Order: sequence, then C-alpha cells, then structure tokens
Amino acid sequence: MIFITAKFRVLPEHADRWPEVVREFTLATRAEPGCLWFDWSRSIADPTEYVLVEAFRDDDAGAAHVDSAHFQAARQTLPPYLAATPRIVNAKVAQDDWSPLGELAVDEG
Repeated sequence: MIFITAKFRVLPEHADRWPEVVREFTLATRAEPGCLWFDWSRSIADPTEYVLVEAFRDDDAGAAHVDSAHFQAARQTLPPYLAATPRIVNAKVAQDDWSPLGELAVDEG
C-alpha cells in the first residue's frame, strides 16, 4: 500500500473550521475505490496544525487520487487557508491494514 502522512499548518483564523473546509474533499477521497483510509487529526501541541493519515491500495489507486477532480479542486481551494506548504511522508508499505502494537498489547478477551 501507499502510506502517506501530511502535516497542514492552517491559518489561525481558519483552524477551528478546517474540518468543514476539507469535508467535501475528505468524503470524495474516502469514496475512491482504492482509498484504504483518509483520516484527519488535530495536533494537541499546535492547534493550527492538522495531520492527515491516508493510505491507498497501490500505485494505480494513488494515481487515480491525484488525477481526480476533487484532488484538482483541492489544489485550488485549500492553499488560501494554509499558513505554509504542507509537509509529507510518502512510503510504500508491504501491508494493507494497521498492525497491532505488540509492546502495548491489551487482552481483549
């Protein structure tokens, strides 16, 4: 899978509204057949920073995402809300879901 984590520094006046700003983009991306997940979190250290954790099935799914109309629209509509260019880590991972964190295993029985 393609595993991506991106950090978005949002202008302070838009930080509380960011989930609504990206709502349509998020819903459209989650509906893509090759999207495994597309999840936003807000930093507890910096309330103007949002972290996006996303995964796509393979290279074809990643390319379809970047070529999609909603991605192209986001390239136009999101930058005015940002304080800086988002930072990204993009890697291919030999798995297709989250793995248990053995060091913090919980007996769920």
